[in-house]
Amino acid sequence: MVRYYLGFDVGGSRTRARLIDTDGTVLGSGAAGPGNTRMGLDSVRGVLDEAGQEAIATAGLDADEIGHVAMGAGIAGFSRTGARAALEAMEFPYATTAFASDGVIANLGAHGGADGAILIIGTGSSAHLLHDGKSFTIGGYGFPISDEGSGAALGLSAMRHALRALDGRTKPTPLSSAVTKRFGHETPRAIAWMDAAQPADYASFAPLVMDFAEAGDEIACSIVEDAAQHIERFIETIFERGAPRCSLAGGLAPRIQPWLKARTVARLVPAEGDPVDGALYLAGYRRL
Repeated sequence: MVRYYLGFDVGGSRTRARLIDTDGTVLGSGAAGPGNTRMGLDSVRGVLDEAGQEAIATAGLDADEIGHVAMGAGIAGFSRTGARAALEAMEFPYATTAFASDGVIANLGAHGGADGAILIIGTGSSAHLLHDGKSFTIGGYGFPISDEGSGAALGLSAMRHALRALDGRTKPTPLSSAVTKRFGHETPRAIAWMDAAQPADYASFAPLVMDFAEAGDEIACSIVEDAAQHIERFIETIFERGAPRCSLAGGLAPRIQPWLKARTVARLVPAEGDPVDGALYLAGYRRL
């Protein structure tokens, strides 16, 4: 018999866990490092154990009560081949386990477990929909082929502008100067950085792009306006695919929203809850 629900948000930068009872009262919480499946499933298992044990310990649950816990986990990179089967084959001490992508739980949390959509705009970008019992994703195929309108995309555009400004193909702007300053205004150093750069490294330039766009830098404005157009199209597609409502999420969302058309913003709704709430719904929790 299930007496408790344990939800996990296993993301590319951190892991969060929350334990509640059947009334929804929060009993304990836990945290751990990143757990994207690209880091290996052993790493995912490790953060699930670490954050889960912390949540259970802070709640003061006895060892024999763990068997009455229903667990749900949303995991970054869950769509990778073999991830679902490998996770479902692992033995956990809980009564039940359920796994999904981090986008799925973000969507469930945003709409209280009901039908809806969420557009996540952070290091990457992707939309997740739940409609008429079907859950599916739009975009999110990975940087640089996808992730339009994301922090990584902003950073990539900023790097392109900066390198063109260095070799004289375009006019330098405050944005290009701020970017190249990180590399001593030397093209070889910038190229060496790009050889090893990951999406999060490109996304580290996103706040800079937004700062200069808000200050009126011509190129920065064009980069952000292009990102806003991609996000507009994301939102249009979400509603074309039948979503009854849509929320924005992700670290870049609050800063990009003012660049969207007023009629687009008017169609959006605030998220009701966070991804860990969604993981609790995935585990089977239902509000009274």
